[in-house]
Amino acid sequence: MRTAYSVETVRAAERALMARLPEGALMQRAAAGLAAACADLLGRVYGSRVVLLVGSGDNGGDALYAGARLARRGAGVTAVPLTPDRAHAGGLAALRRAGGTVVAPDAAEEPILRADLVVDGIVGIGGTGGLRPEAERLAGVVERSGAAVVAVDLPSGVDADTGRVRGAALRADLTVTFGTYKPGLLVDPAREYAGVVRLVDIGLEPPAADAELEALQHADVARLLPAPAAESDKYRRGVVGIAAGSARYPGAAVLAVSGALRGGAGAVRYVGPAGDAVLARFPETLVSDAGPAKAGRVQAWVVGPGAGDDAAAVAEVLDADVPVLLDADGLRLAERDAVRRRTAPTLMTPHAGEAAALLGVRREEVEDARLAAVRELAAVYRATVLLKGSTTLVAGSGGGSVRVNATGTPWLATAGSGDVLSGLAGSLLASGLGAVDAGSAAAYLHGLAGRFAADGAPAGAHDVASRIPQAWRDVTD
Repeated sequence: MRTAYSVETVRAAERALMARLPEGALMQRAAAGLAAACADLLGRVYGSRVVLLVGSGDNGGDALYAGARLARRGAGVTAVPLTPDRAHAGGLAALRRAGGTVVAPDAAEEPILRADLVVDGIVGIGGTGGLRPEAERLAGVVERSGAAVVAVDLPSGVDADTGRVRGAALRADLTVTFGTYKPGLLVDPAREYAGVVRLVDIGLEPPAADAELEALQHADVARLLPAPAAESDKYRRGVVGIAAGSARYPGAAVLAVSGALRGGAGAVRYVGPAGDAVLARFPETLVSDAGPAKAGRVQAWVVGPGAGDDAAAVAEVLDADVPVLLDADGLRLAERDAVRRRTAPTLMTPHAGEAAALLGVRREEVEDARLAAVRELAAVYRATVLLKGSTTLVAGSGGGSVRVNATGTPWLATAGSGDVLSGLAGSLLASGLGAVDAGSAAAYLHGLAGRFAADGAPAGAHDVASRIPQAWRDVTD
C-alpha cells in the first residue's frame, strides 16, 4: 500500500531524522536519488544539457547538489536561481566546483530552449498558490522547449496537501519525491502535473496512523476479496439486492446487475420495473415483483441507478438494517436525515456533479478540491463516500485517511459505467466487506476492468462488466 502524508507530518519526520544525522546528510540523500532518476531519464548523461530552475527553499538545494552530480558525469549543467541572493549557497558552490554554470533568469531562455532536461526546483512542498510571474514566464519557455521535466518532490505551483492548482504550475514528466508520497501527487488536478512519480527512500518514518491518503495495490485488494469456503452456499456468500432501473432506463438495472453478478456475492436479487430486461440478459437473477421491503433475504442493497423518481423504493431500502449503497437517482431522492439516522453502513457513490448538488456548491469547486469535498460529504451524511472521477476517492464516515484509487482510466467516462461499479461494490458489501473496503476494492477492480476492456480504444459499460473476472484474476494470481 502506498501512503501519503501531510506537509506538517513530513516536516516533523524530517526534523526527527535530521536530529540523528550529520548536517546536510538528508539533502545529500535526496540529491543522490534525484540525480539517479535524472540519469535514468536521460539515458546518456555525458554530453547532455541540463537546466536547473532553482528556488530559495531546500528543494532548490536538492536540485543544485543533484546538478553537481550530473556535471561530474559529463553533463553540461546550467542553474537559474530565481532569487540569486537566497539560493542555497552550498549547492551553488558544489555546482560551480563540478563545472556547472549559473545564469540570471533574464538570460535563461536560450539554455532552456537547448536543454535535454529541465529540473524544477522552484517551490517545495511548503508552497501555496500558483507560480509567481518570473517563474511562470520560465515555465512557458520550458513548455516551448520540449525538454523532459523532472520535478523535485512536487511540481511547482501545486498544493502538496490538497491537490489543488490555483494558478500557473509546471507540468512534469517525472516527479521525484522524497521519503513518502504527498497527497497532491495522488489526487487530481495536481496529479496530472506530476507525471510518473518515483519515490526515493531517505529514511523518513512518519507514523502510519497519521497518513492522509492510502492507495491500495494488487496485494492489498487480493487480501480483501472474498473467496468461498467448502461449506459456502449462496446465503453464506451473500445476497445483494438491486433496486434500480425504470421504464425509461431499464439498461441501468441490467448494468448494475451485471456488476453485482461478478462481485463475489452468492446471489443477486432484483426488484423494479426492469425485471424482464434483467432476466433476458441474466437468467440467474432472482427477480421479485414486490418492493424492497418484501423482496426476501438480502445482505446488502444497491439503490438508485436509473431509478427515476421512485422515492418510495429509496426510503424502503434506507429503512433496511443492512449495508446500503446509494447511487445516481438514489442520491437525489434520499433524505439526508434518513441517511444520517442509519446504523448499518451506508456507501454513497456520487460523481462530481452529484457531489456538488449534495453540498450545495458548483461542480468546479468539487473538482478543484476533491479531497476536501469527499471528506465533507462523509461528515455531513455520516456515511462512507466514494467520489467518482479522474481520481476516485473513498472517505469513511469516521474520518481518518482517505483511499485513492490508482487504476482508473479516462475510458471509464462512458454511460452506464457507474451502474456497473455500484453493482460490483454492492456485491462486495453483501459478501461481508466494510463500506470503505468494498468501495475501494470495487473501484480498483472496476478501473482494471476498464483498462482491459478499452485497451486503447473505446469500450462500453457492458464491456467493462465483462472484464471484471479478468481484473479479479489479475489481482489474485
